[in-house]
Amino acid sequence: MDSEVLEFDIGLGGGSSGRDGDEDAMDISHHVDEEDMVDSPLPVTWGGSGEIYLPEGDLLDLEPYEGMEFESEEAAKAFYNSYARRVGFSTRVSSSRRSRRDGAIIQRQFVCAKEGFRNLNEKRTKDREIKRPRTITRVGCKASLSVKMQDSGKWVVSGFVKEHNHELVPPDQVHCLRSHRQISGPAKTLIDTLQAAGMGPRRIMSALIKEYGGISKVGFTEVDCRNYMRNNRQRSLEGEFQLLLDYLKQMQAENPNFFYAVQGDEDQSTGNVFWADPKARTNYTYFGDTVTFDTTYRSNRYRLPFAPFTGVNHHGQPVLFGCAFLINESEASFVWLFKTWLMAMSGRPPVSITTDHDAVIRSAINQVFPETRHRFCKWHIFKKCQEKLSHVFLQHPHFEAEFHKCVNLTESIEEFESCWLSLVDKYELRDHEWLQTIYAARRQWVPVYLRDTFFAEMSITQRSDSMNSYFDGYVNASTNLNQFFKLYEKALESRNEKEVKADYDTMNTSPVLKTPSPMERQASELYTRKLFMRFQEELVGTLTFMASKADDDGEIITYQVSKYGEDHKAYCVKFNVLEMKASCSCQMFEFSGLPCRHVLTVFRVTNVLTLPSHYMLKRWTRNAKSSVMLEERSNDAYTNYLESHTVRYNTLRHEAFKFVDQGAKSLDCYNVAVDALQEAAKKVAVAAKNDGKTTMGNGRIRGNSASDANRANSDDMDKKIRELNNELNFASRKCEVYRANLLSVLKDIEDHKLQLSIKVQNIKISMKDSL
Repeated sequence: MDSEVLEFDIGLGGGSSGRDGDEDAMDISHHVDEEDMVDSPLPVTWGGSGEIYLPEGDLLDLEPYEGMEFESEEAAKAFYNSYARRVGFSTRVSSSRRSRRDGAIIQRQFVCAKEGFRNLNEKRTKDREIKRPRTITRVGCKASLSVKMQDSGKWVVSGFVKEHNHELVPPDQVHCLRSHRQISGPAKTLIDTLQAAGMGPRRIMSALIKEYGGISKVGFTEVDCRNYMRNNRQRSLEGEFQLLLDYLKQMQAENPNFFYAVQGDEDQSTGNVFWADPKARTNYTYFGDTVTFDTTYRSNRYRLPFAPFTGVNHHGQPVLFGCAFLINESEASFVWLFKTWLMAMSGRPPVSITTDHDAVIRSAINQVFPETRHRFCKWHIFKKCQEKLSHVFLQHPHFEAEFHKCVNLTESIEEFESCWLSLVDKYELRDHEWLQTIYAARRQWVPVYLRDTFFAEMSITQRSDSMNSYFDGYVNASTNLNQFFKLYEKALESRNEKEVKADYDTMNTSPVLKTPSPMERQASELYTRKLFMRFQEELVGTLTFMASKADDDGEIITYQVSKYGEDHKAYCVKFNVLEMKASCSCQMFEFSGLPCRHVLTVFRVTNVLTLPSHYMLKRWTRNAKSSVMLEERSNDAYTNYLESHTVRYNTLRHEAFKFVDQGAKSLDCYNVAVDALQEAAKKVAVAAKNDGKTTMGNGRIRGNSASDANRANSDDMDKKIRELNNELNFASRKCEVYRANLLSVLKDIEDHKLQLSIKVQNIKISMKDSL
C-alpha cells in the first residue's frame, strides 16, 4: 500500500456533522432490517444497492468477521449499523484512506459512537461562555469495523473489534441512538399530511406511535420530528419568499410611508422580513407606550413563522405596530428585527414590552431596549404549566386554583414569596426543574413585581384584550403564504371597523351615570366608552370603602383604605394635598393608567370633587388621536370652580391642622391661638360680606387704613381691578361661544369622516367579495 495515504474523517453517520453529543441531527445512511438477514456458512456478499444477497437461513445473530465481503462501502456501513442496532450501540465513520493516484477512498473504519474522547479546543472556547455545555458521550470505546477495497472492486473486512467499554442500550431505547434515528418515506408522508392539517410535533408523534405500535418501532424521536417539520416549513417558504417581497414592494410603491426591510440580501431565497404600514406607524405615535411581541406563530404547529408587534388603543382594542417573518431565529436575527422595528417607529422605544418566555428574545431585548421594562406573558407561562405539571394537575385538582391565587392575588412581594414556598412544599415540587426556571424569572412575569410599570391592562388579575393575538380568527395553523396576504388584509379591515364603531359609540351616545358625583360626569365626557365603564366600576366601588388617617408629616397624609369590617386587608394611600397627587399600594394607576377605588375613596373623604388632570391619561381619552388635545375641563367654568374650591379647601385645612398642633402645646400657645383665630374670623367675615370687592394682596385681606389718601388709592385700584375683571369675563364668554362653535364644527367633521370611513370599508368589502 505504498501508494496510499491515511485520511481522517470525523463526520457522523453518512458524512454528517461531527458534533459530539448532538442528538438532534439525523443520519442518512442506508438502513437494513434484521428480518432481511439469513444464515449461511459461506462468505457473505452484501449488495451495493442496499439489497442483501444471501443463501437461505437465519442470520439474526450474525457478527462481522475478517474476510466478509461487501459489494460497496455503503453496504459495509449499512451492515455494521444494522448489527449495532441489534446489539445496542450507535456508529459513525472514523477514518478513511485514499489512493495517491486518483484520490479514491480505498479503506474505511466504522467505530462505536463512543470511540475516542472529546477534543476540547481551548482557542474556540476560552473567549466565550458556554451557556449549555453538551453531555460527554465519548469514553474511549475501541469497538470498530475496518474494510478495504479489493482489486476486484469489492470491499472486505480487514479488522473487527467486538468488545465495548460501556453499557449497551436495551432494544426499547435503541431508536434514540443517533445512527438509528431515521424518518422513513411513509412516515414523512404522514407527517406532511398532519402538519398541513395544523397538528404540532407532539400530537403527530402520538399518531405515529399509535400507527406503528410503539415508539421503538417508529424509529425516531420527537426532536427528529420537530427538525423535519422545521426544515420542511423552511423549504416550502423558499419557493414563496419572492411572493412576499413582491407584495411588500407593491405596497411601498403605492405608499412611500410603507416600511419594509429584509435581513441580508433581498436576492437571497429566504431571510427575516419586517414591515409596517403607515397606519401602524401612526398608531405607534399615539399608543406606543406598551408593546406586545407575539411569537405564537413561531411554533412548529404553524406553517408560517409569523410574529406581529401589537399594542392597545384608547378603546382597549389590539392595534398593530408591524409584522415580521422569522426564518432565522438566532439572537442576532432578533437584535436585527428589534433595531429595524425601532427605526420604523422613529427611534422611540416603548415603556414596556411583553413577549413569550424565551431566553434568546430576552437577550436581544436587553441589547436593543435597555431602558424598556420586559415582561414575559403570564398566560403563556400558565399554558406551559398545564403541560409541564400535567401529572400534578391530575393528582391534585385544587393545585391549579392555588397556583393562580399565588400568582395573581398576592398583594406584596413578601406575600408572594411566602405563598410560593408554601405551595411548592405542599405539593413536593421544590426540585421541579421547570418551576425553578420560572421562579428564577419571577420578576419578569409575576404581577406583584411589575405593578410599578405601565402595561395598559385594565386589571392585574384578568387577561387583557391586548394579549389576544391581533390575527386570531384569520391566521391559523394551516395558513400558507399564498393565503396569508388576503387574510392579513381582512384582519386589518376588521380591526379598523371595530375601532370606527367604538369611536362612533363614544361620540354619539351617552353612558348612564350611577352617582351624582361631578367626577363621574367629568370622566364620562373625556374617557372613551369602554374606559369610562371601567372607571365607573372603581368609582362605584368606593361606596363600600372607608379611609382613616394613619399619618401626617406636614406634606404627605397617609390613609389606610379598606372595606367596612375588613381592616386587616387595608391599602395604603399617600396623598399630597398641595399637589393633589395620591399613590396607592395596589399601584393600579401605574399599571393600567386608571385611578383605583382606594385613591378615589381618599378623594371623596378629602372633598376632591373632580379628577385632577394628571390622572386623565390622553391615551385613554376620546381625543387620544388628536394632534391638539381639546381639554373641555380646562375651559369648563363649573369644573374650574370645583377644582379651585377643592384646592382652597384642602390647603386651608392642611394649614389649620398644623396651626392646631402648635396651638395646643401649652396654655400660653392656646390663648394666643384663640385670639388669632378670633381676629382672623372677623377678617374672613368682612371678606365674605364684600365677596369679589375686597382687594387681595399676597393672599391676605387688606385692612382699612387710617389714611384717607391710602383709602382713595385703594378704592381706585379696586375700581380698576373690577373693570379689568369685567373685561376678562366678557372675553371669557366670547371664548366660550367660539369654543362651542369650534367643537360643533369639529364634531361635524368627525361625523363626516366616520361616515366616509364606513362607506370606504363597505366598498372595499364589496369589491373583495366580488373578486
